[in-house]
Amino acid sequence: MTLPPLHLKKNEDRRLRAGHLWVFSNEVDTGKTPLTAFEAGQLIEIQDHRGEVIGNGYVNPHSLICARLVSRDPERVLNKSLLVHRLNMALSLREALFDKPYYRLAFGDSDGLPGLVVDRFGDVLVAQITTAGMERCKDEVVAALDQVIKPSCIVLRNDTSSRAMEGLDSYVETVLGTAPETVTLEENGVQFVAPLLAGQKTGWFYDHRLNRARMQQYVRGKRVLDVFSYIGGWGVQAAVAGASEVTCVDSSEAALAAAQHNAGLNGVAERVKGMHGDAFEALKALRTDREKFDVVILDPPAFIKRKKDMRAGLEAYQRINQQAMQVLGKDGIIISASCSFHLPRPALMDAMLRASRHIDRNLQIIEQGHQGPDHPVHPAIPETNYLKAFIGRVLPSA
Repeated sequence: MTLPPLHLKKNEDRRLRAGHLWVFSNEVDTGKTPLTAFEAGQLIEIQDHRGEVIGNGYVNPHSLICARLVSRDPERVLNKSLLVHRLNMALSLREALFDKPYYRLAFGDSDGLPGLVVDRFGDVLVAQITTAGMERCKDEVVAALDQVIKPSCIVLRNDTSSRAMEGLDSYVETVLGTAPETVTLEENGVQFVAPLLAGQKTGWFYDHRLNRARMQQYVRGKRVLDVFSYIGGWGVQAAVAGASEVTCVDSSEAALAAAQHNAGLNGVAERVKGMHGDAFEALKALRTDREKFDVVILDPPAFIKRKKDMRAGLEAYQRINQQAMQVLGKDGIIISASCSFHLPRPALMDAMLRASRHIDRNLQIIEQGHQGPDHPVHPAIPETNYLKAFIGRVLPSA
């Protein structure tokens, strides 16, 4: 198959040859290959300034990341055959790691599938396509998923904000079978029901699986506060692990109702309650009421979605950690997480430190967490290494 070439400027091939997969628009020799000559999502051959082939992929002239390398083998282009191969490779890792089919099946670039994320809930798959190149071969994606997994249902949750940067529309579509309103899953031995069409992103966040497992050894017999609880991923697992009482805080009444339902599924409904409201305001109210908890869990949405959000985001992380520490007992545990790629791991720890010193408390970091193995990191692409979590002990300063 002959593909049109995309020529890079001199020396702009170095990063790709070192392992990266992205081409930025300012790296393209637009004199030789004007970006305006390409269609969004078109398959292309990536060449260095001498015309030597680096590999093939797809292009989007309207995006800052204007091309993505799919294969370094000129004979392997993005089609159903390649998708089936990469999905089988991804599946082999997950099946080696997990004894039940509840995991992230495909994690974009890290699994050689740029622009595709797939979460598995038994025989139901929820996929997100985030690039024009992957959108262009949507039918092949669906066919490949059907061949590899043979699911009863495939839902495309193509309503993520990142699609706008690729010039793509937002939509949700059931492309195979009939979509149920909810899906069931199991994590760390705990049962959950998650909303399929109305939930956040794909309905569940598998990336914190190991961190929620780490949490369990700190909560037995403890009073736990789960802030930004969503449908109880942390809080319900804390109750199952033996917490004496769990309060879930979320701005969504539907999420809190789902958390209560999930608590009932696991026989811990009497130890789990919800608190509806903004997280910052809820923590303020709890402090006013002189409430104290043994463990506080913070798993907020990304406060820093873009570099320009850094200053405000850092202030938000410090503020929420400070408010959490103010409702901790004298020898309390804080579990603080961030899914903001733009927030470096040391910066979250520094925000926690600043928060503790502002209220004259001492902080010990006991454990550090990261995303689970079904969210593998591509070592050349820092953006794939986004999740961080700290388990800290907050003590009086004396």
